[in-house]
Amino acid sequence: MSNLSDSGLSRYGWTGALDHAFAEHREAGLVPARIVRVDRGLCDTVTESGPVRARIAAYSPDPLQAPCTGDWAALRPGPAPELVALLPRSSAIVRSSASRSSHGQVLAANVDTVAVVVSLAAPLDAARLERLLALAWDSGARPLIVLTKADLAPDPAAVYAEAGALAPGVDVLFTSVTTGQNIDVLTALLSGTTVLLGSSGAGKSSLGNALLGDELLATGAVRAHDGKGRHTTVRRELVPLPGGGVLIDTPGLRGVGLHDAAASLEQVFAEIEDLARDCRFGDCAHHAEPGCAVRAAIEAGELTGRRLDSYRKLQRENAWAASRTDARLRAERSNRQKAITSHLRATYAFRDRQS
Repeated sequence: MSNLSDSGLSRYGWTGALDHAFAEHREAGLVPARIVRVDRGLCDTVTESGPVRARIAAYSPDPLQAPCTGDWAALRPGPAPELVALLPRSSAIVRSSASRSSHGQVLAANVDTVAVVVSLAAPLDAARLERLLALAWDSGARPLIVLTKADLAPDPAAVYAEAGALAPGVDVLFTSVTTGQNIDVLTALLSGTTVLLGSSGAGKSSLGNALLGDELLATGAVRAHDGKGRHTTVRRELVPLPGGGVLIDTPGLRGVGLHDAAASLEQVFAEIEDLARDCRFGDCAHHAEPGCAVRAAIEAGELTGRRLDSYRKLQRENAWAASRTDARLRAERSNRQKAITSHLRATYAFRDRQS
């Protein structure tokens, strides 16, 4: 077993539990590594002895099992290093694939905090924030809303209150890289592995540079009329923070499709879930049923109709994605069974010809 106090991996999050889980791989002559970046069949990793670029030896047909930034991996060392196995993930940020297939796509793994980054230089997009929060809650990590560019907002306190109302149980912090406002507070809040998640132009890379204390992440200008920017971050990348822990910067997300996120929707819309418990009927759809506590809250001005509409929309989308996943899994099982049957028939036919 390696000495954790001397291991170069300790600053990247290596723990005694991970070291214990790696024992079998170490006995096989493999070395532990954390994936920093993945690029077309290759990956940049950090090991106990320093950075290593390795070939990914085998791909799973399921994108959810593919190596990604933040994964802990087992490398076969040598002149041509190979990544041969992944350790079980403690958390993972998963969205539906960009192709809109039934497969999910892992954005980052083994994350402790998901910082949802929202720019105050543009009007708050409530529906998009709810989607990002669903992704964050679903990961198993702690969500945190970071409002950037406070120096450009006419009334940051109002947006702060609005974001807080949209995110029950989530801390909200507004910041400014230009003035340095609350950067020290944010630094103190972060530990372990933090991922920055948000749209292009939200200020993720600028915020990341402020946390890193150096211009390590590429930044770009945004359009004045809508506050949107180009993808200055083109791939996910993991870098160590000066005060401990690591940071993962991600490209701006255009599409935020949900993938098997039913439980996280209950977290995002916790106040609707709480109200629904007081509905007269257990299967109340909150349309026109008598004794509906959710509709009563809307009529009393305690809940907005937009909030309920957003909840329903995300529930429908998640149910559709789940049904596609179920259909794909059924098809894969059927195909495997057909392949087995075909093989058995060929075997029996061969035996009959030999007899």
